[in-house]
Amino acid sequence: MILFKLYHEYVPKTLSDLITQNRKNQTKFDTFTLKLFSYQMLKCIGYLHSLGICHRDIKPKNILIDPADNTLKLCKTLSKTESNIVYICSRFYRPPKLVIGATIYTTQVNMSIGCVIVELVINKPILARKIATDQLLQIKKVLGTQTPEEVKAKNEIFKSKLPKKEAKPWKEYLAGKTDDEQFIYLVTNLLVYNPTKHFSLYQSLNYPFFDDLK
Repeated sequence: MILFKLYHEYVPKTLSDLITQNRKNQTKFDTFTLKLFSYQMLKCIGYLHSLGICHRDIKPKNILIDPADNTLKLCKTLSKTESNIVYICSRFYRPPKLVIGATIYTTQVNMSIGCVIVELVINKPILARKIATDQLLQIKKVLGTQTPEEVKAKNEIFKSKLPKKEAKPWKEYLAGKTDDEQFIYLVTNLLVYNPTKHFSLYQSLNYPFFDDLK
């Protein structure tokens, strides 16, 4: 029998640790830290996508933070296969396509990153529900009901019997949390149904919200 051991550098905190701390202390990340964490996340995902790799479980617990210099790194499950298991992606960060059981998806399924970026501001998951039906209702509450064009764009064989919802402006969702127009516009363009319509990672990284990091 051959045994292998993998050794990784030690990173003391996860993003989940820091968000939990903020929630307990009723504090939030300052604007610079919000930009720094968001930018590093987008760069990490962009690098993986450039290699044709899809990170299948983006969530705060899988994002490592070194408090010494706020360096951010991703860990956990990666995939280069065409057919995947849906449950690998944690429910609170799962796009509609995966909620209904899709197993064929590409790097375009990256709504998770938008969910995490929003969580940096509100200190809790924006799509937190325990079962699929409730999850779809919450997604509709946030993003509104999909148009036929949006369903077609995602190649979903799914006829929803759930009540129709109108999308609530992100400015209202984030009221009292942030009034940064650039951040709100970024989130608005990351969290959309149609994967061909949301900001690409290149567009996100070059968005003016991050200009003072360059």
